[in-house]
Amino acid sequence: MSNVVNYAERWEPELLEIISQNTLCTPFITNNVRFLDARTFHFTSMATSGFKSHSRDGGWNRGKFTQTDHPFTLMHDRDIEFLVDKADVDESNQTASIQNIAHTFTQTQSAPEKDALFFSKVATTAKGLDGYHSSTAAGDWTKENVYGKLKAMIGAGKLKLYKSKGALICYVASFIMDLLEQSPDFTRTIEVTTVADGGTGLETRITSIDGVPVMEVIDDEVFYDAFNFDSADGGFVPAEGAHKINVLVATPVTTKLVPKISSVYYFNPGSHTEGDGYLYQERELSDVFTFPNGKTGKVDSVYVDINTEVA
Repeated sequence: MSNVVNYAERWEPELLEIISQNTLCTPFITNNVRFLDARTFHFTSMATSGFKSHSRDGGWNRGKFTQTDHPFTLMHDRDIEFLVDKADVDESNQTASIQNIAHTFTQTQSAPEKDALFFSKVATTAKGLDGYHSSTAAGDWTKENVYGKLKAMIGAGKLKLYKSKGALICYVASFIMDLLEQSPDFTRTIEVTTVADGGTGLETRITSIDGVPVMEVIDDEVFYDAFNFDSADGGFVPAEGAHKINVLVATPVTTKLVPKISSVYYFNPGSHTEGDGYLYQERELSDVFTFPNGKTGKVDSVYVDINTEVA
């Protein structure tokens, strides 16, 4: 399919404002990673045995320590290019410019895909952990039980340890934030905040429970537990059998979105051999990982509640 360009006789160069909820996973993005080979880095955990009773007859109790290497390999390798013919730029009054295409791609494709990758990978990890996942029908959430349910999820298992350090973040679907606003047991303020850069994104509601930030995910298209990143039209779509996420809890202490390559190339006409136009290329190699804790080598810092209905 060829690119579609508007050849109106009179066309304003400004694009309609793109309304989207920009990347919500920003707190989890890290560049502080040392790669030991092409796209693998390593996390080392250590555990030790504890004290034993001292004998006054002399001698010491010999303890043990174990050190485990955990390799993590980045697999989410993505690229795109756009060619804008010189005539298209002139005849569309600059609307079909590389700048506008790059802006639209970032807002509508790149940023949402980061969130989709983040939410789905964390959800998949949590679903494999005993005591760190649940399934709840949307109709089973009410204004009377929403506060208690969220408190229980935020405090599940060892999450309470991360909560005590102020290190958890909780994401909720819009209908759950609606119920929380109506909850008779919830007395804190729910603030409406613009989280997107430059004020171009949708305003979202943010509050806290037991010191844990609770953030609304307005763009429910990114809030699923599994995605197909190889759809025929490019981008991403919910995978077959995927479920919408009701609640997802994680901490930037142990969950990271790790970028290795983030390349953007721009070529003027005549500086490449792809055609008589402006060429834009972008590639991103990244992935999302949840590390085990450093004491027992187990993952204990994520939680997900999914909708029982299949997408």
